[in-house]
Amino acid sequence: MAEPSGRGELVRRGFLQPDKAQDHLEQLEGAQDWLDLVDAAADPDLALATIVALQAAAPTRLAELRATPGAAARLVAVAGGSQPLGQHLVRHPEDLAELLPTPRARSRQDLVDEVAEMVQGQGDPADLLRLANKRALVRIAARDLSHDHPHDVVGSIARELADLADAIMNGALQIARSQVPDHEHTRLAILAMGKCGAQELNYISDIDVVFVAEPADEQTTPEQAISIATKLASAAMRLCSTFTREGSIWEVDAALRPEGNAGQLVRTMAGMKSYYEKWASTWEFQAMLKARPMAGDLELGQEFCDMVAPMVWRVAEREGFMAQTQAMRKRVVSLIPAKETDREIKLGSGGLRDTEFTVQLLQLVHGKADDRLRLRGTLDTLRALSDATYIGRADAAEMGSAYRFQRLLEHRIQLFKLRRTHLLPSDPDELRTLARGVGLPSGDEVVTQFKASTRKVLRLHQRVFYSPLLETVASIDADAVRLTPEAARTRMSALGFADPDAAMRHIQALTSGVNRAANIQRQLMPAMLGWFAQAPKPDAGLLAFRRVSEALKDSPWYLRALRDEGQMASILAHILASSQYAVDLVKRNPESVQILASSADMQRPGIDRIRGSMGSVIARHDTEQEAINAVRGIRRRELFRVAVADLTDVADLAEVGYGLTDIASATVEAALQVARREVEGAPEVGVVAMGRWGGREMAYSSDCDAMFVIGDTDDPDALSKAGQVVARARKLLAAPGPDPALEIDVDLRPEGKGGPMVRTLSSYRAYYERWSDTWEAQALVRAGYGAGPESLVNALLESIDPIRYPEDGLSRKQFADIRKLKARMEAERMPRGVDPKRHLKLGPGGLSDIEWSIQLIQLHHAARVPGLRTTETLAALDAAREAELVTASQALALREAWLLASEIRNANMLSRAKASDVIPADSRERGNVCHLLARPPGTSSQLVDDWLKASRRASAVVEELFWGRG
Repeated sequence: MAEPSGRGELVRRGFLQPDKAQDHLEQLEGAQDWLDLVDAAADPDLALATIVALQAAAPTRLAELRATPGAAARLVAVAGGSQPLGQHLVRHPEDLAELLPTPRARSRQDLVDEVAEMVQGQGDPADLLRLANKRALVRIAARDLSHDHPHDVVGSIARELADLADAIMNGALQIARSQVPDHEHTRLAILAMGKCGAQELNYISDIDVVFVAEPADEQTTPEQAISIATKLASAAMRLCSTFTREGSIWEVDAALRPEGNAGQLVRTMAGMKSYYEKWASTWEFQAMLKARPMAGDLELGQEFCDMVAPMVWRVAEREGFMAQTQAMRKRVVSLIPAKETDREIKLGSGGLRDTEFTVQLLQLVHGKADDRLRLRGTLDTLRALSDATYIGRADAAEMGSAYRFQRLLEHRIQLFKLRRTHLLPSDPDELRTLARGVGLPSGDEVVTQFKASTRKVLRLHQRVFYSPLLETVASIDADAVRLTPEAARTRMSALGFADPDAAMRHIQALTSGVNRAANIQRQLMPAMLGWFAQAPKPDAGLLAFRRVSEALKDSPWYLRALRDEGQMASILAHILASSQYAVDLVKRNPESVQILASSADMQRPGIDRIRGSMGSVIARHDTEQEAINAVRGIRRRELFRVAVADLTDVADLAEVGYGLTDIASATVEAALQVARREVEGAPEVGVVAMGRWGGREMAYSSDCDAMFVIGDTDDPDALSKAGQVVARARKLLAAPGPDPALEIDVDLRPEGKGGPMVRTLSSYRAYYERWSDTWEAQALVRAGYGAGPESLVNALLESIDPIRYPEDGLSRKQFADIRKLKARMEAERMPRGVDPKRHLKLGPGGLSDIEWSIQLIQLHHAARVPGLRTTETLAALDAAREAELVTASQALALREAWLLASEIRNANMLSRAKASDVIPADSRERGNVCHLLARPPGTSSQLVDDWLKASRRASAVVEELFWGRG
């Protein structure tokens, strides 16, 4: 007998009870050899105690095991990893023979034969059935616990446990037949469901089953067959579930049968067919994904599976399928006790069930048209989904890895006490044992890795489970999903494509081939066609989609993002089929569609970020043309961002105006920076934003009205050099290019077109103090900071406040001058042949009427009403209402007309990529404008009526406020 190790060494080896371990070692033959093996066990104390008990119960068998290479290590693994299996070996040491050969997975038939032979032996058949189960579990656990890489055999272990369940159920049915008279007159099939059906069984789990029976001969009626089969089924369930002196096996649960626990335990095929055709719920078909024959009449069981399978693969087309499936998952999570939420491996968020539900949902949606997905096992199906491109390789690998890790935890926890549980232990000692069992250094590391795995699964689960693409494909008929030429042409005609033949060419170009890109396009296309058809221009949308896809064919992220990233595909379809303006921007820079992947990316980034991006690209380019091209590229991307936010209702009209203003300010500043590099010794130039730019109310078609200022200087060439910078910047931004040109209009400067382009600060001050006219005071009402040195621009703005906010308001002559100017402008600028009532800007009650009326109030009252000192039209209107300069009803009429006119103008530009201040006369174009304004289909005439009504009310107010005719 070897000298036992010291107490300190035993602690270092992982023993929690070193004194007791020392006592055990003193009793063992070959103590040091056992010690060297035991300290690798999940629970060294338990392993050592079990071996001591075995030495007392069966010393000869233990000695034989010690003499067999590898067998002792397998014993230690089982004894330290499962307390009940260790106790079983002590009571039945003959089963130590199972550990002598190197464990291998037994086939299902081998297990069935083994159990059948055992239950025919001497003794109580129920006890023999339990002993057969334990003997097989010892063998399976030895293979599992002694494997160097347990993650790798999780699937194999689960399959063998399911095969063992089949064998036990066959054995129970064999015993039941000996107890039930006339059993030969019925055919009984037992269908495995759930984890057992999927062959992903745990060590301890309820076995979900469904029973089907048929008469075995012509003399037996269906009712008689059902009666006999019910007795057989009940007996088999009891044999598995009840306790005997050898314990129990597992519960057999038949609650997944038609009508659940309230329904008949056994039904005939006819009864099953009738129920599933007429009454079955969505969740019942989802459960049938896992159904397979496990015991009894396997041929009858397969007939049942073949009968129900077509219904399973059409269930995703049911109305409300996605909502019901999502609600079912939420309900499961809501039932978890709060104190167990973070420890629930199976049902918790990001746990096993989330992976299973995600895989099943993808199966049900895509499997109706793709036979490759008609599998039962989660991991097998996950691989098939990845191979068929329904999920990305990296996502599938990540989810599969998390699933195997969580299943390993579940197996180890259940195996240790052979108890049905899915909770991560909270006790530190139990966590330590679990960590040793899965090869991790500590219990804390188990918790850390478990939480990391749930985060990964939850992220993928939520992305797939709530995918608009999946929801749309789910509702499409299987033939349409397969997208055969005939189905595609029929579907396109039904959806309203004007030229199905041209559309077919686009589809064939996108989906032909056997590579992953073509596979993903085939998945996307049925849904994309439906989304294109929701817009007035589906043909244009499909054509634009083809062009974008071809431009990005070598981008690894593009198709993957469309498939996986939330609403990206549906948003892209909506944009391409609705907005020529957005299409033009995307064609010029296809990479910008990345903005669609996240609602956060659609948000206005703010002027500082845009300035920073432009400043960075300027610094990286030496030549003027390269630098301005890069700046304009950023502007193009940001214009697309604003358009997307507008088209998806992420941004309202005010946000669109702010976004376009920020882009204009940053672009003008960047252009001046580029131009200034080319003019040696040029001073910094400040930019005063005027008009809609100054009011932060820019539309897609707005120019930049501006004035340019430099600081006072003694340099006689400063103004000339500044003028060169401004002229150069204007030319750079107005030049034709792949993005919309940006015109800088300088006609509102002092002296108009005849005045100098740039002035010094003191020159501006002198001019406005002495020479400014009434129209210039009105123009200055909307003067704000545009670009360049803020202190310089703000100094100029402060100096003009007395001009635009005169202390004594407007004189009678100034009122008359403003009214005369407006009347002349309307007469000169109204386009010929246009109905003034449909002109959004110059017509009665249009933008010009409203803005001039508000500016008149600002000029006359802003000196005494600080709230009127704003460049924003609606903010000034609100201030006027609060100061009771306009009534609430007047303010409402002006606001509604201004908003509607502004929204229609923007929608005109988005729709055709052409500026227009007129409501479209063409009903199709007007219909698209209505679509962009989120108005119901068929309301294009109502848009005209709504504008005429709003403009009439606004015009009546303008008559009172501006013309003084009230």
